[in-house]
Amino acid sequence: MDLSQETEDYIRESIEYSLGLPVSSQTLQLKLRASEESLVRLRNQYFSLQAKLKEKDETIERTRAESSMNASALKRFVDENQRLAVECSNLLAQCKRWEKECALYDHDREALMDFGNEADERAKEAEIRVYDLEEEVRKLSEELHFYKCQYETQMDDTATDDASLEQNLLDNLLETVIGRDDVASTSHAFLEANSGVEVCQRLMTKWKRLRPSTQKVIALVAEVNTLQKDKEHLRINLHKAEDEVNILFEQNNVLDEANKRLIRLYQKEKHTPGSGGKPSSGKGNKRKSSPKISSPVEGKLDFSEVDSLRQPLSPLRSNSPEYRLCKK
Repeated sequence: MDLSQETEDYIRESIEYSLGLPVSSQTLQLKLRASEESLVRLRNQYFSLQAKLKEKDETIERTRAESSMNASALKRFVDENQRLAVECSNLLAQCKRWEKECALYDHDREALMDFGNEADERAKEAEIRVYDLEEEVRKLSEELHFYKCQYETQMDDTATDDASLEQNLLDNLLETVIGRDDVASTSHAFLEANSGVEVCQRLMTKWKRLRPSTQKVIALVAEVNTLQKDKEHLRINLHKAEDEVNILFEQNNVLDEANKRLIRLYQKEKHTPGSGGKPSSGKGNKRKSSPKISSPVEGKLDFSEVDSLRQPLSPLRSNSPEYRLCKK
């Protein structure tokens, strides 16, 4: 195997150096040059490593800064997550309260609708009753006027027997119309109640001398007067019932609008991001309103006390607490 000249020189000089022979200056210069070149290479390598080390330090600093920023961001994320969890629980509680309010509004609306229907039925019944009473009063007035005219026209032309027969027939008719038992008490009470009228006062002074037919006519007039008062009371009650129905209709519209507004707000909260994408189970499981939760409308719908204190044909008391509750 052939070796290069430099390799042979290097081997030879190494042998000579190991034997203690002097080394040539050329060899020393070559070694010096090689050492300088090695020093330059080492210096360049040192500078290169130092630059790389500086870059690594900068990278470490950047990594440390990024880690600090990530840690602070993670902390903020944890805090935000906790805040969102608290807010979510608050929204769920508020949603449950709104569901209870919606149930109460539905109950109140149904109660108002029932009351409105009942008021309509009562108004129709009152109107029919008024019409029947008007017809009855008109017929009684016509009959009274007819018999009165017939009695007056035939008074002078008939004999005493015919007059007494007519009187008996008239008495029988009046007894049939107004009854026999309470004629005296009814007519006497009517004259006492209208004692301020001159005619009634004069009849009171002649009470013991009045004929039974006259007492029956007075009782019939008292019955007609009572029917007229009942008619007026029914008309007043009908107007007041119509006003109450209008007020309840307006309140029903207000409650309907509030119910729709609450439903829209509930739907908006239900689809808001951050709720976990799980719809509230309140729609599937209907909640029943607690009996302890009172509604302001329930006080307006209790008319049992008013009906128990008021007679059927008496006018509604405008200043009563029940009527003021209805007017609100």
